[in-house]
Amino acid sequence: MNGSEGEAISISRDHLTFAYYVTGNGFGHATRVAEVVRHLIAAGHVVHVVTRAPDFVFTSETQSPNLHIRKVLLDCGAVQADALTVDRLASLEKYAQTAVVPRASIIATELEWLKSVGADLVVSDVVPVACRAAADAGIRSVCVTNFSWDFIYAEYVVAAGYHHRSTIWQIAEDYSHSELVLRLPGYCPMPAFRDVIDVPLVVRRLQKSRLEVRKQLGIGDDVKLVIFNFGGQPAGWKLEQEWLPAGWLCLVCGAPDNQELPPNFIRLEKDAYTPDLIAASDCMLGKIGYGTVSEALAYKLPFVFVRRDYFNEEPFLRNMLEHYKSGVEMIRRDLVTGQWMPYLTRALSLSPCYDGGINGGEVVAHILQDIANGKNHASNKLSGVRRLRDAIVLGYQLQRAPGREIGIPDWYLLAENEVHHHTASPNNEMNGSASLEQLCIENFEILHGELHNLSDTMAFLKSLSTLASSADPGKNTEKHLLREQVAAAGLFNWEEEIYVTRAPGRLDVMGGIADYSGSLVLQMPIGEACHVAIQRNHPSKQKLWKHALARQKAKGQEFTPVLQIVSFGSELNNRAPTFDMDLSDMMDGEQPISYEKAHKFFAQDPSQKWVAYVAGAIVVLLNELGICLTDSISILVSSAVPEGKGVSSSASVEVASMSAIAAAYGLNISPRDLALLCQKVENYVVGAPCGVMDQMTSACGEANKLLAMVCQPAEVKELVCIPTHMRFWGFDSGIRHRYKSIYAKKLPESILGKTFLDKYISHDDTATTIDPECNYGVRAPTRHPIYENFRVEAFKALLTAGTTDEQLRALGELMYQCHYSYSACGLGSYGTDKLVALVQQVQHRKSSQCGGGTLCGAKITGGGSGGSVCVIGRNCVQSSEEILEIQQRYKVATGYLPSIFDGSSPGAGKFGYLKLRHRPLLDVHPEV
Repeated sequence: MNGSEGEAISISRDHLTFAYYVTGNGFGHATRVAEVVRHLIAAGHVVHVVTRAPDFVFTSETQSPNLHIRKVLLDCGAVQADALTVDRLASLEKYAQTAVVPRASIIATELEWLKSVGADLVVSDVVPVACRAAADAGIRSVCVTNFSWDFIYAEYVVAAGYHHRSTIWQIAEDYSHSELVLRLPGYCPMPAFRDVIDVPLVVRRLQKSRLEVRKQLGIGDDVKLVIFNFGGQPAGWKLEQEWLPAGWLCLVCGAPDNQELPPNFIRLEKDAYTPDLIAASDCMLGKIGYGTVSEALAYKLPFVFVRRDYFNEEPFLRNMLEHYKSGVEMIRRDLVTGQWMPYLTRALSLSPCYDGGINGGEVVAHILQDIANGKNHASNKLSGVRRLRDAIVLGYQLQRAPGREIGIPDWYLLAENEVHHHTASPNNEMNGSASLEQLCIENFEILHGELHNLSDTMAFLKSLSTLASSADPGKNTEKHLLREQVAAAGLFNWEEEIYVTRAPGRLDVMGGIADYSGSLVLQMPIGEACHVAIQRNHPSKQKLWKHALARQKAKGQEFTPVLQIVSFGSELNNRAPTFDMDLSDMMDGEQPISYEKAHKFFAQDPSQKWVAYVAGAIVVLLNELGICLTDSISILVSSAVPEGKGVSSSASVEVASMSAIAAAYGLNISPRDLALLCQKVENYVVGAPCGVMDQMTSACGEANKLLAMVCQPAEVKELVCIPTHMRFWGFDSGIRHRYKSIYAKKLPESILGKTFLDKYISHDDTATTIDPECNYGVRAPTRHPIYENFRVEAFKALLTAGTTDEQLRALGELMYQCHYSYSACGLGSYGTDKLVALVQQVQHRKSSQCGGGTLCGAKITGGGSGGSVCVIGRNCVQSSEEILEIQQRYKVATGYLPSIFDGSSPGAGKFGYLKLRHRPLLDVHPEV
């Protein structure tokens, strides 16, 4: 429903009473509530606002005896570690203390209060418990919002606090009591609500003109003005005079009273009316939130924004901002070091074009009045309670297949990887592969390497061709490109050679964590893989992004080697899609930068931590092989290996990146040595303790074979062919990683770290450290690798022992034994145990029927404590049907739809590299 700008809401015959609950998260919610409240009171109604926001937010626009403000906090929103970083675990824990522990008393108190004020309608933006209290009081309720807390918190649960999972369900259940949601533009998926009405932007009106505001501030119209706005969260950074270009002034919102500001920075009062200041400015610099985005769009103000970490509302607002040509992203490093000029200059070149309604306050007030008067806006759709599981699904790191869920804006779906990896089957041979290869050859001359009939590689080359076409100034493409695609199109000199590499993820079939103890392990490279394209250029030929060019000019440098990286699909995980740095920063005088310094450098901006997996390869090659960085380097990363699923997404990125850099520099590195170098990237640059199993599989594996190896030291024993009558699948659980012989009785059940260090000095593992105060289990973890080595050896022998059902059952039994051994070590999890139990249920149910079952076993994989489950079964259609059945049953039981990994593909060593030269298609004219 959309209302016209000039329409005024009619005064109801009844004077209604509204109870309006405001979340305790930032100012954006309170400011939009203030605009709706203004219209309700203008129509003669009474409004009780339940909030912890300052009174001036509401009273600056409305002074009326019908406005009542009740200072109560019923939720806490997202707890911020600083102005740009959300503390996920602290957010969950504070919500538990604010709204979960005292839940019964909150509901009782609100029930009594709602009756005492005679509320006709409860409105929530977007406090969960308010909807439940309204239902208990027999009062209708409506939510007005662009997101809901079940969606925001769901990713926090996966990453930081799975024991809070029941809280997400409770929040979604509370929301389901709401009659409907009035959904604002830039919305997130909100499946817990029964019904939806879309409304225009809710923004506060202007009270003064641009000239009036500037006159009041004593600023001429010829002065460029930027408003520094971080949403009521004082940034606390030290601002310097030289950060602003000449002729600019900066208005600072929320500056602490004790913060000293340079003369070209102006401190605003705490109760300053920001809509007028925004409209009087030439651009805004701040973080993304509904309040800042809506007012920037409404008043067509260019917005230079810096990403927040771990707030899942942001990608939706950010994409809307950029869709209407209103946004410029600033790298956090440039924000805090004062490299502002190129971003401010870029902002002034934008032509913001938001053309949607901005009278949402009026429209919302009109609908609320109708509902309070008894009008029914809701349909007879299924209750949101029956769709709660979707709220969990949607929150898992924003990873989903295109079109799988409803209620996602079209422009958000476009953020899916341009290569469409989710729908490709990389391991399948393609019909007509020769013609497809010819199509690619027409666009790219393949100077070296083979395509290996991999459909995902073909798709990646097609995406490169699309990028090359969009970079052609002579072609006017109508397709809207995302920022990461625009950056990628300008990344390469398309007439020069480009190298492409590919590295798959891995499925741990047998062995898993026993690799640390020298056990034999069996690993399978999966179909999903990471592609990397790389190009070296002389610095004088390198295409530089504007802020990188400005940085070099500020340093007085010319033609300095630069590293520029673009990551496809980064929006799905709320990462910055681009990164750049001067390659001289990788040197410390004449020596390469140390691993410790490199780790600190890449860890300083959480939205760009992913860069360490890519650029870390350069750091390692500098330190270990002494490569020379005389050329600029451009890298495009596109990975279809999902993160956090226990299938080694990080190793695939490291191996593909290392392989690409090695190819571009003409380095002949064996797959084994390449894997060891990649382990150094993860251990020393990323700072993650891990073994070398994942990198070895990604580098040394082959399609449809199990890599049999030991990792202490890294040694490939053999490649074992997977018999054609059997098949392996992987399920991700949705949960992140977190020998009874005569010798057993000599082992303690546990040992204190200090006791171990005093007796043994070290544990010979450079990737991990021993905490002297921690009590470590000994007997069960020691038993596991001893028996696991026996199980893996038996498993490998059985693979070639025939094609009987007994063989498959024996292999499955070994996998079950492995799974139970993980649990005995304390490395199990609810999700993985549930998946294994479902496989057993299907297996035994089918076995009791005449046809017999085709799935034979399952086990947790990798490091345990979550991650994925590997399943073995007969290679037939019935097995595939049973796998899909388990997927659906797991969703019903847990609310999470697990990804399925099916198929195998070659490792990076077998793939090698492609050396390409782009050849634009010429127009062909028929002969006359």
